[in-house]
Amino acid sequence: MRGNTVAVCSPGPQEVQQMVREQYTTTTEGTHIQRPENQCVYKIGIYGWRKRCLYLFVLLLLIILLVNFALTIWILKVMWFSPTGMGHLRVTKDGLRLEGESEFLFPLYAKEIHSRVDSSLLLQSTQNVTVNARNSEGEVTGRLKVGPKMVEVQSQQFQINSKDGKPLFTVDEKEVVVGTDKLRVTGPEGALFEHSVETPLVRADPFQDLRLESPTRSLSMDAPKGVHIKAHAGKIEALSQMDIIFQSSDGMLVLDAETVCLPKLVQGTQGAAGNSQRLYEICVCPDGKLYLSVAGAGTTCHENSHICL
Repeated sequence: MRGNTVAVCSPGPQEVQQMVREQYTTTTEGTHIQRPENQCVYKIGIYGWRKRCLYLFVLLLLIILLVNFALTIWILKVMWFSPTGMGHLRVTKDGLRLEGESEFLFPLYAKEIHSRVDSSLLLQSTQNVTVNARNSEGEVTGRLKVGPKMVEVQSQQFQINSKDGKPLFTVDEKEVVVGTDKLRVTGPEGALFEHSVETPLVRADPFQDLRLESPTRSLSMDAPKGVHIKAHAGKIEALSQMDIIFQSSDGMLVLDAETVCLPKLVQGTQGAAGNSQRLYEICVCPDGKLYLSVAGAGTTCHENSHICL
């Protein structure tokens, strides 16, 4: 007996997936699909100790944020921050404006520093105040140093000007120029000059004596057009340990006064015994020495010429 053979073909993996997909897509709306009884349900989220750690970490971040915010507000309040600056420091269109007293711990570099119109500018230090001027290469070209015992200026030229720009005092390596109309020395000891002084006029204050003195050397006054010595309300006195010389290279020596006294001139031999007028004449030796000789009908200088020897 011969049986019938039936061939059955099993579906492959791709066909099974296609059948499942068609089953889900062909389900009509409202059709109830019964789920298996032993289906597992998975919960989504963080539970247990992980959840507690997360909340604790978020709370810590919130506390740190609040502390930082409070510190920022405190710093802004203490430093006086504002839209125009910080504290006494204001930012303006002309630069920085600083009000009140300020302390700089490091060097300050600025193009211009000036005070307000109604106040002065004060630079103060416990040691010294130094102002430097530098060139493009960084070398110091000028320095002003104010110390506790001395004010030092380092520059090629030091000059003081008046408010209208007129030079009043100028110092350089070669000379010192005083440009004022009057130089007044008020010290009790006067002014001391180690070398020569060139000036058109030397005058004392009213009701004060004028003294030109050289303790150990000679005193010389020279002028191309003459030396004028005047005392309007007093006397002129010239004292010297050695000689006093009046010399005129081209001209004469004039003593213009009502009375000229030479009290210590050497007197010559007396004249005749009957001469009671006590008149004398002044005689001059060849070396310029002066002496007195009793006046007579003629000159008597030759009778007393032995004084010149």
